[in-house]
Amino acid sequence: MPPPVYLDNAATTRVRPEVREAMLPYLGEVFGNPSSAHRFGRAARAGIEHARRQLAAALGAEPAQVFFTSGGTEADNLAVSGAALAARAAGHRPHVAVSAIEHKAVLAAAHFVAALDGTEELLPVTADGILALGGLDDALTRRPTLISVMWVNNETGAVQPVEAVAARCRDAGVPFHTDAVQAFGQLPLRFESLGADLLTVSAHKIGGPKGVGALIVRDRARIHPVVRGGSQQAGVRPGTENAAGVVGFGRAAELAAREQAEHAGRVAKFRDRLRDALRAGVSDLVVIEPPERAPHILTVCVPGADSEALLMHLDLAGIAAGSGSACTTGTVEPSHVLAAMGVPRELAISAVRFSLGRETTADDVACAAEVFPAVVAKVHQLAGVLGR
Repeated sequence: MPPPVYLDNAATTRVRPEVREAMLPYLGEVFGNPSSAHRFGRAARAGIEHARRQLAAALGAEPAQVFFTSGGTEADNLAVSGAALAARAAGHRPHVAVSAIEHKAVLAAAHFVAALDGTEELLPVTADGILALGGLDDALTRRPTLISVMWVNNETGAVQPVEAVAARCRDAGVPFHTDAVQAFGQLPLRFESLGADLLTVSAHKIGGPKGVGALIVRDRARIHPVVRGGSQQAGVRPGTENAAGVVGFGRAAELAAREQAEHAGRVAKFRDRLRDALRAGVSDLVVIEPPERAPHILTVCVPGADSEALLMHLDLAGIAAGSGSACTTGTVEPSHVLAAMGVPRELAISAVRFSLGRETTADDVACAAEVFPAVVAKVHQLAGVLGR
């Protein structure tokens, strides 16, 4: 069999060789605790601070605004829950408003705020999966503690109007957080000019290691720590830093920012080529195609199928893809993103996400395009046999 084709880069990417090389010393001879004052600790600290400068430069931020975390999920929680804790400490009842298509990390953090005797609010999106600005304006009249709207949706690739959101929040005096995990490396990203107060990024989406991310913070007074017990990173995110992971993140960020425009142009061409080929091979295919979308994500729906079966048979055929649906006790449930967009349940449960990356080749696209129609036919055949 030919080697398997990996088209699930929105889930994770392979660690780049340059990143692995940068990390190796911090898995060996540079092993000191970064908080220690001796030479071993100072060497580890130097690597972390160099990575902080690399990430800040890649994002158009200041090094002092960068706070490393264990990943995007923790950074989202620090932003949403941290803003609520800061508001409560100031004597205000926390109230967060987040888009209905946010990553589960943001939605769960909003639930936590409600459990803190605060309130949460979901901001509606259009049928294209784009934030409805009228709903945002309505929410701003209630003076929420925080607005959180992701930059690029991880399931549909829809690019949200974050510049407009930032401007509206700034005019209303409401802090704004954006989860930029799927935007970093795919779109031009400059924190300073965007105007957001808080921004989340993650290493393993850009060729860096898993288990490290960052929250970019414009004003430390806007958030309180959600983890306590140390003075590292000015107490905003205490705990001994993952030196090797942070160093890898810094190198990956540097490369991603440098290559962004070339990368985006290349994968967008592959994405469109794959879309056209899949449409030609599956007559009733439904493409989820927002008006403005990130270059690396293509989500399609297959009427009469379910994503679990499609993904299983794609995997058996050597194609790795993803889906936003969740299978619970044998029943496939549609993703909350497609549900918020008003996609009918019977269509939403058939969604498959192909996500392209730096290593994706023309042969990979051709292979997926060739395999997919046969997989769809197989799934439809099995569904007919089983009476589904």
